[in-house]
Amino acid sequence: MANTSNRTLRLLSLLQTHRYWPGGELAERLGVSARTLRRDVDRLRELGYPVEAQRGVDGGYQLAAGAALPPLVIDDEEAVALVVGLQGAAESPVDGVAEASVRVLAKVVQVMPARLRRRVDALRAMTVPVDWGRPAAAGVDPDGLTVVALACRDVERLRFDYTTADGRGTERHVEPHRLVCLDRRWYLVAYDLTRQGWRTFRLDRLSAPRGCGDRFGPRELPAADAAEFVRAGLAGFSRSYEVEALVEAPAAVVRERIGQWSTVEEAGKGRCLVRLSTESLDWPALALGVAGAEFRVLGPPELVELMADWGARFSRAADR
Repeated sequence: MANTSNRTLRLLSLLQTHRYWPGGELAERLGVSARTLRRDVDRLRELGYPVEAQRGVDGGYQLAAGAALPPLVIDDEEAVALVVGLQGAAESPVDGVAEASVRVLAKVVQVMPARLRRRVDALRAMTVPVDWGRPAAAGVDPDGLTVVALACRDVERLRFDYTTADGRGTERHVEPHRLVCLDRRWYLVAYDLTRQGWRTFRLDRLSAPRGCGDRFGPRELPAADAAEFVRAGLAGFSRSYEVEALVEAPAAVVRERIGQWSTVEEAGKGRCLVRLSTESLDWPALALGVAGAEFRVLGPPELVELMADWGARFSRAADR
C-alpha cells in the first residue's frame, strides 16, 4: 500500500511538471505497466484531480484545469522558491495579496524540513531587497511574521518584545487574534493579558515572538472585524505629510506610471492632480520624477525644499 501511495504522489508530481506526458514514457518513468498506470490515474481522479487521457498509439495523459485548485506536489527547490517569494509578497501593495501570502507562508513553513528552512534563511540573507524608500512594512522579520501568523491560526498565546512609540521596551503576553496589512504596514490585533484589553501592535516594533504552547478560547472583538479595529485605532494619528502635485499629463498616463502609490484625478486640459499620504518625502519625490511630465508641487512646503535641494545637487552632478 505504501508503494502504491508513493507512486501515486510521484505520478501527480510528474503530471504537474509537464503539460502532456505520452503514456509509454510516463509508465517507464514510474517503472510500471500501462495497466498499472491507468489504475494510478483512476486513483488521482477519485481524489479530485482532473486527469485527461488521450487514446491511441501516441496517447498520453495531462492534468487539466478543474473546478477547484487541488493540492499541489512540489519538490525541494520549488518549496524554497515558494517561501522566499511569499516573504517578498507579504509586503505587496496589491489589496489582499499580502494577507493571502502570509496564510500560505504559514502553511508551507509548518511542514518544511529544517534543512530547507536553512536554505531559505541563507538565500534571504544574501538577497538585497529594493524598497525605493517606501514606508512599507520596513523592519518586519519574515520569520517573526510567520510565527505570529501561526499563533493566530492555532489560537496559541504569544510572548514578544515590543518597543512603544516613545521608545520604551516592554514584554507582552497576548492572545493573538488577526494580522492586518493596512497602508503597506503590518499590525497584530491581540488581547493583552497584562493590560487586560484589546491592543494593536505594529510588527516592525515587535521582536522575538515565541509561542507559549497555551491554547485559549476566542474573545469577542469590540469591532466589526480586525481591519476596522486597526483603522479606528489609527484614526487619531494622521500621516506626517499629505502631498499634492499638479502634473502636466493626462490622468490615465500618470495613473499607469504611479497610480499604485497615489490617487490620480483629472484636472482638465491634459493635466491631473496627484495626492498621496506618506511618512517620508523621498519616495513621493521619486514617484513624481518618474511620472514623466512637468509638475508643480502644491504642498507640503517641505517637499518643495527637498526637491530644490535634489535639483541643485543633480545640476552640479550634470555640470561635472
